[in-house]
Amino acid sequence: MVISQVRPKTSILDKTLSKGKGEVSLSCFALLFSELVQYCQNKVHTVPELQNKLCEMGQEVGIKLIDLYYMREKNGKREIKLLNMLLFIRSTLWKGLFGKEADKLEHANDDERIYYLIEKEPLVNKFISVPKDKGSLNCAMFIAGIIEAVLNAAGFTAKVTAHWHKGTTYMVTFEESVIAKDKQLDER
Repeated sequence: MVISQVRPKTSILDKTLSKGKGEVSLSCFALLFSELVQYCQNKVHTVPELQNKLCEMGQEVGIKLIDLYYMREKNGKREIKLLNMLLFIRSTLWKGLFGKEADKLEHANDDERIYYLIEKEPLVNKFISVPKDKGSLNCAMFIAGIIEAVLNAAGFTAKVTAHWHKGTTYMVTFEESVIAKDKQLDER
């Protein structure tokens, strides 16, 4: 007589937060993102409204990503220092989203509240052809929304915008209270 072992059924809550495959086909991403841009374009009338809509969509993604990355990469530990948080975004988050680190992270010389995250060729702009009447459109506002949501959810209140400069530059402007809190931590 053979007795087989019966495994108890496991729920999704019992499974680990493994990294999974983590790769999406580039053509699939390009199609999905172009559909997202078209969807947003049908809802608005001007380029600034379209960029704001893309930023809002990016914020929805960023809010969901922050907890996932902290659990996977940092064992639930959150960053409390401003520079460490920016380096986390530049390296860990960027690698997870785009397969490589962002090109540069710079601090503004004239304003201590402003940092620049620079990427020469953002993936979201790679497959988007911008019509002449919408020449100032920068679809990287979607990524700016992700960055802003990640920073705000982590307690580093900021406004992030995307600009055409050295490729695409994400200008991160922190609130004065964030800078004051970071200086206070440095004094410890």
